[in-house]
Amino acid sequence: MERYFQESIETASLEEMKKIQDEKLVKQVQHVWNDVPYYRKKMEEKGVKPEDIKSRDDLYKLPFLSKADLRDAYPYGLLGSPLSECVRIHSTSGTTGKRVVAFYTQHDLDLWSDCTSRALVAAGATKESVVHVAYGYGLFTGGAGLNDGSHKLGCLTVPISSGNTDRQIMFINDLQATVLCCTPSYAAYLGERMKELGMGPDDISLKAGIFGAEAWSEEMRADIEKTMGIKAYDIYGLTELSGPGVSFECCEQSGMHVNEDHFIPEIIDPDTGEVLPDETEGELVFTALDKEAFPLLRYRTRDICKLSRKKCSCGRTLIKMAKPKGRTDDMLIIRGVNVFPSQIETVLMNNGYPANYQIIVDRVNNTDTFEVKVEMTPEMFTDNLGEVEARQKKLVDGLHAMLGIKAKVSLVAPKSITRSEGKAVRVIDNRKL
Repeated sequence: MERYFQESIETASLEEMKKIQDEKLVKQVQHVWNDVPYYRKKMEEKGVKPEDIKSRDDLYKLPFLSKADLRDAYPYGLLGSPLSECVRIHSTSGTTGKRVVAFYTQHDLDLWSDCTSRALVAAGATKESVVHVAYGYGLFTGGAGLNDGSHKLGCLTVPISSGNTDRQIMFINDLQATVLCCTPSYAAYLGERMKELGMGPDDISLKAGIFGAEAWSEEMRADIEKTMGIKAYDIYGLTELSGPGVSFECCEQSGMHVNEDHFIPEIIDPDTGEVLPDETEGELVFTALDKEAFPLLRYRTRDICKLSRKKCSCGRTLIKMAKPKGRTDDMLIIRGVNVFPSQIETVLMNNGYPANYQIIVDRVNNTDTFEVKVEMTPEMFTDNLGEVEARQKKLVDGLHAMLGIKAKVSLVAPKSITRSEGKAVRVIDNRKL
């Protein structure tokens, strides 16, 4: 079995990688200055010229880009290549404001498929694998990204997209699929449905899953692995940077290796913009080193995590980013307390509840209300009111210990919360903030 897709890059020394990054960064800054007037103006406002950037050590001098910039520049304001050289667009799945539209040249697509091929190999895939891609296709990057990486690796690729769960299971069984690619919430649903059909881990051909596009907890990972008998790997990406494959997990499952030859990560203080040292938690910022059509420099992801250069047992030397604990823009401030959905999920799964829940926040008489609806499993379901109230109280206490504030907990019947075939809708915030 191959350990790496591009060994010389994935195991490069720190000095070798810095040389690659320095050369690419200098070239990319000049490209953006010449071809992206929107960013050139931001550089001029900050008093920075291309000749000021001689290596990645000068990265801090460049201005940040935010999602607000991408919306302001919609659709063509951040385009770095002539439209005649662009062969595809993708778009974010955001539901507020203008969507972010990202452009790709053929060269951009080729590099992106390298990144997702690396992720597949790290999850144990080979050209003998059958890769079942149940991410959405179309404007969403998930399906296209893993599809192209699977092709490049030489796997038999099943481009099934999302939905029609029983048909998904039929193809997994009939084609003896070995790698599943989808959102973690949909993987959990597939596993739940397989269990209902009487399938245990020994009946499922899958060996590995590559799950991304939404936050998920270690408890959710353990539940999916147990139900399907697979190893579940995380993958990270943003439409703005290309899509899945910016970073990926290896067999160690202790963080995601960043494809540093294509993306430079930084961690900053989200309030001051100050660059923080490795192993310090803060907001993740990325610079795309060789994207032609949509060359973003110092893009603020809003994801909260940390970076580490600890030696990895897989042999890769690429820096690792921790699984994001949440996003600064997904973080809820309830009664003055910072609340991340991932914290709630941890409490629920530690108490044996499936990862199907909703957080409902509202404001009544100038006071925040905070409710968590939690779906019971069929085995838990009971009409014994005293037993339900006791379970609810246990969750109330567990959430209070985790978050520092009290939530109302409502245990609801199995399958009463709408299932997601894409990104799960976890939060309903009815406050008019």
